[in-house]
Formats: sequence, structure tokens, C-alpha cells
Amino acid sequence: MATTATKKSEKPASPTSGGKNGGLKGLVLSGGKGSRLRPFTYTNAKQLVPIANKPVLFYTIEQLVECGITDIGVIIGDTAEQVRAAVGDGSQFGANVTYIQQDAPLGIAHAVATAHDFLGDSPFVLYLGDNFVLGGIKPYVEKYLSNGCSAQILLHPVDNPQAFGIAELTDGVVTRIVEKPREPASNLAVIGVYIFGPSVHDVIANLQPSARGELEITDAIQGLIDRGAGVRAEVLESYWIDTGKMDDILNANRMVLSTIEARHAGEVDEKTRVYDPVVIEAGARVENSVLRGPLIIGAKTEVIDSYIGPNTSIDARCLIKGCRIEDSVVMEDSRIEEIHWPVVKSMIGRNVELRGSHGAGGGYSLTLGDHSRIEMPDG
Repeated sequence: MATTATKKSEKPASPTSGGKNGGLKGLVLSGGKGSRLRPFTYTNAKQLVPIANKPVLFYTIEQLVECGITDIGVIIGDTAEQVRAAVGDGSQFGANVTYIQQDAPLGIAHAVATAHDFLGDSPFVLYLGDNFVLGGIKPYVEKYLSNGCSAQILLHPVDNPQAFGIAELTDGVVTRIVEKPREPASNLAVIGVYIFGPSVHDVIANLQPSARGELEITDAIQGLIDRGAGVRAEVLESYWIDTGKMDDILNANRMVLSTIEARHAGEVDEKTRVYDPVVIEAGARVENSVLRGPLIIGAKTEVIDSYIGPNTSIDARCLIKGCRIEDSVVMEDSRIEEIHWPVVKSMIGRNVELRGSHGAGGGYSLTLGDHSRIEMPDG
């Protein structure tokens, strides 16, 4: 069963004993408002926006379980009800989930402090629920377990280091973290996956809020360094993105779809042409259409008289009729009918109704929030 940890007076959880994961727990942050992903986050948590028909948050939990980490705390905020409904007690992932309410978004280090009772004296993986790492984090967790350091952070090269916390290294050991430096010493940004030992709690307890009023996790890392604790870094070799904007979601969607294998579990009529890799989930039906992968069609979705092009994810229970869609994300329970111009590089929310008419020209990139109702005029 999922539990909720909210009271500071509760007895701290005892450390997880041994095992292949070294007693690691998981802590996932899923409480942010996601203002950069509006209009989708007006009605849903940003961590539940789908990539290849699966919420970003699900990838995070699955990657922790892949590392043998099954005792997972999820930090929740204003979108708690939606996160609880989607994740449940964690059993669908082979995990046990404890929900931890953060009363206000006062920083990542504040979230760790809020979860102290849950974490106890266990080392833990801190994973920001809107970060996406293609291929998972297992190799990096294994390195942490073998190197005996106090903390390990993941880094990724970025084109705009002035916008990130940047690490300075000597022989793989972090010597300094500089937040949004004017003159960066490197382009290695600290991303949203960290592994800490219990000593971080003492550092966080002595932190002061930053200029923006938050307890910064980069300040906590620097505090460990200043105390002489060993903080190591690994440079992430795979694809990573912070899925904070629409373009980020579309990029991540392309990357995941580039790895899929064809699977046709739905119904496809003889007039339809399928160019794999295409995934057609059980209960989906495709008539007189062209599917040019990589793409995925969700369960119980109908595609009729349409062209679905590469890098497109259409979620469950949608109706796509008389349309041309490519390089887009369409969320569940939406209806798109008789749009006689290409829908490209678009994000279409849940329960959207979009109808068109003959005569429109060109192609359009659309951003439609949940429950939108749009009828296109004659062109």
C-alpha cells in the first residue's frame, strides 16, 4: 500500500539493509507547477505529460526499479491527486511508493529535508520527475556503490552553461559548483539525478535560502565539498533532457520512438500501408490509412482515412479521421477529424476536439490544452 509521510514527529525510517542496491532508496520530485508547459499543466502535473504514450514520471520510477530500488518516496504538491491516481501504490512498477507532501515549492534541498523521515539514514537516489534519461541510470548507480563516495552527481554537456549549475572537476572529483556562472569554467551541467549518503541531511539543515528564497541542491553539494566529503561526478553518455517545454517533450518523444520495435497488436485493414517501426496497441483499429514509423498508436484508438507520419505518438481512445499528422504528440481521448492540412510539431492535450473543413492550406503547429474545442473555418 502507498503511505503518506507528512509529520515531522514521525519516527525516522530505519535504513534499508544491504542487498544488491546497497540499501538505496529513491526520492522522486513530482510537485512542481510546470508553468513552462502550460496550457497542459493547468489541468495536469507536468510529470504526467506523455513521451511515447507513457508519462515522464513512469520512466523515472521504472529506471529506479531497474537499479533494484523499490522503496521510493514521491514528493507531491498542488497536483498530488493526479500523481496519486496515476502512480497508485507503486505495485504496477514492482515498487512500494510513499507520498510525501511538500507544502510549498521551496527548493530541491527543501524537498530532501521534507523527506528526511522517509529516507532515514539510507543513501538515496534523488531524481527530478521531469528529467528524462534515455536508457536509464543503472551504470551510474553501480559506480556509486563501488566508489564509496559521499555523493555522486550526473553531468551533461550543454550549449548554454550560463543557464545551469556548472561543475568544476579534478580527476573526476567535484571541486566546485557554480550556479549560472557568467564565465563558465566548463560546459558540464548538473542534471536532475543525484546520489547522496545520509551526511547530506546535516548540510541541508544548515543551509540558508538563496536569493530566490529556496534551499538550493547545488548549495548542498557545495557544502559537502567544503566539508571535505568526496563528491564524484559521472558524465552522462546517453540522451538527457529536462522536459520543461513543449519542444523538449517533442524532442524526447522522437528519441524514444527511434528505439521502438514494431508490434502490431491492433486491427489493420488490407487498405492500410504500414512502414515499420510502428506500434499498434491492442484494441486499436486502422482503416484505409498510411502509417510511416517510427510511431505509436494507443489502445482503442481509431485511425481512419489518415496519414500518420514519423515521430508521432497518439495515445489511447483517440479518433483520428481524415487527417495528416506527423512529428506530434496527441494525448488520450482526443478527436481530430477532417483536417485537410498537415498537423506538424504539435502537442494536443487530453479530450480535445479539433475539426476542420476543406480548403485550408499550409501546415500548422498547434498547442492545445486539455478539453479544447476548435472548429477550423473554410480556407
